[in-house]
Amino acid sequence: MTPETKLPKVGTTIFTVMSQLAVEHGAVNLGQGFPDFDVPARLVDAMARAMREGRNQYSPMTGVPPLRQAIAAKTERCYGYRPDADAEVTVTSGASEAILDAVHAVVRPGDEVVVLDPCYDCYEPAIELAGGVAVHVPLHPETFAPDWALIRAAVTPRTRLVMINSPHNPSGAMWSEADMRELIALLDGTGIYLLSDEVYEHIVFDGRRHESALRYPQLRSRAFVVSSFGKTYHCTGWKVGYCIAPPALSAEFRKVHQYNTFCTFTPAQFAFAEMIEAEPEHYEQLGAFYQAKRDRFREQLLTTKLRPLPVPGGYFQLVDYSAVSDLPDAEFCRWLTIEKGVVAIPLSPFYGAPPQGQRLARLCFAKNEATLDAAIARLQAL
Repeated sequence: MTPETKLPKVGTTIFTVMSQLAVEHGAVNLGQGFPDFDVPARLVDAMARAMREGRNQYSPMTGVPPLRQAIAAKTERCYGYRPDADAEVTVTSGASEAILDAVHAVVRPGDEVVVLDPCYDCYEPAIELAGGVAVHVPLHPETFAPDWALIRAAVTPRTRLVMINSPHNPSGAMWSEADMRELIALLDGTGIYLLSDEVYEHIVFDGRRHESALRYPQLRSRAFVVSSFGKTYHCTGWKVGYCIAPPALSAEFRKVHQYNTFCTFTPAQFAFAEMIEAEPEHYEQLGAFYQAKRDRFREQLLTTKLRPLPVPGGYFQLVDYSAVSDLPDAEFCRWLTIEKGVVAIPLSPFYGAPPQGQRLARLCFAKNEATLDAAIARLQAL
C-alpha cells in the first residue's frame, strides 16, 4: 500500500545526500553544519555526573527547573529581558522541534506564513503539515538583507505568521536595528505572530550586536524565539534547544510539544544548567572563537578561485564559484565532492524558487584547522 503523501515536495534532505557522497568519495565534509571539535569538558563532565546521580528518567514536560531558571537569567544578561521561567521558557528536543511546535501552535489550514528565502529546509514542511501555505519572499540576492517593500506586499489578511532568522543560515547575514524597527511597524496593529529563529545568536562578528526579538517589547509580545544549545556548545547531536514565548503563546506551544516529544533528554538539561551558570564566558566569547576561524578560512579561500562573500555571523561561508564553473549549484556541489574531494551545500534547496544564474555554495567553517587546511589544499587545485 502506498499512502498519499502529506509532503509531496520532500525527499531526502540535501544534507543527507551530500554527507553520504562525502563518505563514498572520501571527501572533506564542509557541508553539513556540525563542528568536528570537542564539546566543552565541563559540559561532558556535568552530564556524566547527572547520569551517575540517577537523573535518567523523564523530565518535566517544560524542562527541568534549574535549566529554565538558568535560561531566564542568561536571557536577561544578554538582552535585558527576563522571561518567566515557569510560564515562558520551554526546553525542546532541538530547535527544529521548537520550530515545528511553534508553527503548529498558531497556524491553521489555509493560513499563510511569510518565509524569507533562502531559508532553512525545515520551515516549509512544518507549515505544510499544519495545513498552512508558505509565502516565499526573496532576500536581497547578494547581501541577503530583507526587502521591506516585497515583505509588505506579501502580507495579506490571511497572514498568520512571519518567520525570520538572524544570524542567517545559509548566508550569515544579520538583521540590523533598523530592520527590527521595520518589522515592528509591519506587525503593529495586526494579529500576525512572529517566529524568530536565533540559533546562531552568540556567533556574531566584528563588534556587531545580535538583534534578538526579545530586545523589543512590541515583538516579544507576539513572538516565539527559538535557541539552540547544540550550536552554542558544539554538541549538535545532543538535540537540545528551547523556546521563549509569552504565556499565552507558550501555553499553545506546550500543547503541541507535550504530544510531540513530551520532554527532552534529562541528563543534558542538568548539564546545560550547570554550564550556563558556571561558564558564562563560553557563550560570551563564542563570537571571537568563531571570528578567528572565519578570518583564517577567508584568507585561505582568497588563494583559490572561489570568491568568499561577507559573513557577519554564524559559521557558514558562502562562496561564488563563477570563476570555476557555470554548472547549476547542485550539479557543481556534486562535481566538487566527487572530482575534487570537498563537500559544499548548494543554495537552491533553501529557496521556493532559486534565482536564475545564482552560482553560490555554502561551506561550514565550524571545523578543526586540520580539516579546513585539507579542504583548502584541494580547493587550490580548482
